[in-house]
Amino acid sequence: MKVFIETYGCTFNQADSEIMAGILNVNDIEIAESYEEADAIIVNTCYVKLPTESKVINRIKALQKEFPDKEIIVAGCMVEVDQKKLDAIGPNCSWIGPHQLNKTAEVVKSAVGGEMLREFGFSDEPKVCVPKIRKDPYIHVIQICEGCLGSCSYCCTRFARGHLNSYPIADIVKEAKEAIEDGCVEIELTAQDTSAFGKDTGERLADLIREVASLEGDFRVRVGMMHPKNIGSDLEDLIDAFKMEKVYKFIHMPIQSGSDAVLKHMRRNHTVEEYKKIVYRFKEEIPDLTLATDIIIGYPTETEEDFLKTKELIEEIKFNLIHLSKYQHREGATSSNLENIPFEDMKRRSKILSDLKFEIIEDENKCLQDKELNALVVEKGSKGGFIAKTDSYVPVVVHDVELGEFIKVHIDKTTGTYLIGHKI
Repeated sequence: MKVFIETYGCTFNQADSEIMAGILNVNDIEIAESYEEADAIIVNTCYVKLPTESKVINRIKALQKEFPDKEIIVAGCMVEVDQKKLDAIGPNCSWIGPHQLNKTAEVVKSAVGGEMLREFGFSDEPKVCVPKIRKDPYIHVIQICEGCLGSCSYCCTRFARGHLNSYPIADIVKEAKEAIEDGCVEIELTAQDTSAFGKDTGERLADLIREVASLEGDFRVRVGMMHPKNIGSDLEDLIDAFKMEKVYKFIHMPIQSGSDAVLKHMRRNHTVEEYKKIVYRFKEEIPDLTLATDIIIGYPTETEEDFLKTKELIEEIKFNLIHLSKYQHREGATSSNLENIPFEDMKRRSKILSDLKFEIIEDENKCLQDKELNALVVEKGSKGGFIAKTDSYVPVVVHDVELGEFIKVHIDKTTGTYLIGHKI
């Protein structure tokens, strides 16, 4: 029996697919390299944004038509967030909820045997120190916790991932150690909110980072998205942890809006000033820090004044990476009861911030022209060559290198999205 797994969404979702592959493997079910050779196809869905929802819905429909003789099994967030729609587009599809990965083999065997099985609902089943098949032999993703402490008005992911469930530091370190011994050179610590780690168990993210980064071997640690409201009094210890040699000088901390009024409507539970305090302390202690953020454009209560405050914040902080999203209603989210702003306003604001984003990032990258930087080669480039990440997690296109190699790179050219260099 063979199964092909198709994955959408974030690093956490990708790690879920690696766990499903691992569980299938230990149950003597092979992972197929193509759709054609598979007996069943698992579609691991993401539901965070409307374009992604549309993409996975169209994909589920298309797979049923293209492969009528194969079992289509739907996994991921859609299973918990929108069962009514899922049942309508795939009435014969089996399901694997994001908290039911340990039942993957059972669902697949039942589906191939002619019995539809739908496993969903919440569980505290751990996702650390479980069977995995890595998509990338050099990068190991570890889910340090699942769920969050937030109640953001626009989010439907929290309905799929549930309450915070942190995994023990000892187990995470054990998995990281085994991955490094197996040849991995990058350890990604991921979660819906890494800064919430341990708030339910009494452990702390700073301590986790220190323990992983203290392991023997040549590798780097990348820490996933942090919600500013959960950093709190841990700020100074977190900064010290990020200063460690093996930790990428990179933080992803969404702000979503530069207006306190909008942040309050969004139920973000932090202010712009609180956010800036965290950013400036990080930058003061780690000058070469790469700062990524997320911005939602056109939240239903966003006025022109609110929008201009967001624009001013971007101009002030000069983020190194900005993920821009136009607001769209999501299934079950409380903000979906609000009336959308006019489309023309949304389009205009999006254009202004998009232009500003590329202008700032291009200027920031220009500062790296002719620099000599340490970098780790992590992936093949989509248009040839390889992608290396600097110690600040800035991507550099290079040639004549090997995957997993630590190099010194000279920056020959900069763009608004990446660098181009050569190995020294």
